Amino acid sequence: MMLKLTKRFTFEMAHALPTYPGKCHNIHGHSYKLFVTVQGTPCQQAGDAPDGMLIDFGRIKEIVNQRIVEPFDHALVLPRQAAGDNPSDTQLGVFAAKIIWVDFTPTTENLLLHFAHLLEGAFPSGTTLHSLKLYETESSCAELIL
Repeated sequence: MMLKLTKRFTFEMAHALPTYPGKCHNIHGHSYKLFVTVQGTPCQQAGDAPDGMLIDFGRIKEIVNQRIVEPFDHALVLPRQAAGDNPSDTQLGVFAAKIIWVDFTPTTENLLLHFAHLLEGAFPSGTTLHSLKLYETESSCAELIL
């Protein structure tokens, strides 16, 4: 029997899409909602800890907070190619102390792929990442099913 558990996370993040021909070209922020779904078979052996659970929701929270929420919350995410040869020399640091340079355009779709990579192998044996859903706004999201 395969079960799925989902936990929701929220964080604030800014980004820019330098090749986008509209307003999102500029630095702007969102209140993101990330839904993390894991799947597996619950422990059924008497005495197993935690007996009857797939994984404790607290453990999911710990993993996702450490790998995604804490690094990305209130960060400015920018594509490395937008900074030229030496992104560390940019003057943005005066305004944003928490800049994350990535090797892709930080669209919702690409962020989901990156988040999946960050969570790869993080869950205990018998529990795997099933899907991620990232809301950029209240009415717009992307979903990655692994």
